[in-house]
Amino acid sequence: MLVLVAPGQGAQTPGFLTPWLDLPGAADRVASWSSAIGLDLVHYGTLADADEIRDTAVAQPLLVAAGILSAAALTGADPVDAADRTAATPLAGLSADVVAGHSVGEITAAAFAGVLSPTEALRLVRTRGLGMAEAAAATETGMAALLGGDPEVVLPYLEKLGLTAANVNGAGQIVAAGTAAELAALAEDKPEGVRRVVPLKVAGAFHTRHMAPAVDVLREAAGKLAPLDPAVAYVSNKDGRAVASGGEVLDRLVGQVANPVRWDLCMETFKELGATALVEVCPGGTLTGLAKRALPGVPTLALKTPDDLDAARALIAEHAGQTA
Repeated sequence: MLVLVAPGQGAQTPGFLTPWLDLPGAADRVASWSSAIGLDLVHYGTLADADEIRDTAVAQPLLVAAGILSAAALTGADPVDAADRTAATPLAGLSADVVAGHSVGEITAAAFAGVLSPTEALRLVRTRGLGMAEAAAATETGMAALLGGDPEVVLPYLEKLGLTAANVNGAGQIVAAGTAAELAALAEDKPEGVRRVVPLKVAGAFHTRHMAPAVDVLREAAGKLAPLDPAVAYVSNKDGRAVASGGEVLDRLVGQVANPVRWDLCMETFKELGATALVEVCPGGTLTGLAKRALPGVPTLALKTPDDLDAARALIAEHAGQTA
């Protein structure tokens, strides 16, 4: 049983899209998406520096575009929007059994599962990114990853500092979010058992009360969409549950902006469903790292460049449609 996952914000690096645009038709697809959302994804994915792509309004659509593009490259299919979508089909003939995404990667996963078309996903994430950037500008906030430590010790410690456990990622990683002052206090005095506190390359306290204004913006945009029920198992960040209704997927995508990401519960569900392999789309690495620790014995592969495609296709051929 193959699990296909999409990373969240912070996974982007300068120029990461460059080699993918050399694939046949890729540059034209990304140029078309750029036109649809009013953002030059080609520029930001190839020439922009780290500060430019740290901007929430840029990073989020860039990550979704990269995820869809790299997933389609696995099959060689063109991720075009069907003229008349009446029943969901997996993006570009993907043979994954389960899909999921971390934070903004959930929108990428919604495209994988056929809940949203690629252009719908890009338009929705553009609205999400703009709304969250505006909310983040109201107060100086951020996020930091805590490596190590017992959740029973770490979680109440964060609460005492006024911080939110915005991402509970499993495998010994919790991400705290809050104001700059709260994060400074955390860096100065770590909870017992935590080895390191690592600031993240994001521009706000995502998945916390600080993002509440963005929820209303996203809800209005989502109300204009007609989502289809997932064609494959879609696992939600909210509680790690597989969601079968397209409407519920969309509702969860809206609420997720101001609610914690429970990636630990998603990985528990992958295990319960019988996952035998996991592939992470571009820019991969973060989620496969977590899976190696939380899902021992499950082969993983991260799509970092097109050079990884052949190995990913071989893994998919071996594991898609199987159960543990």
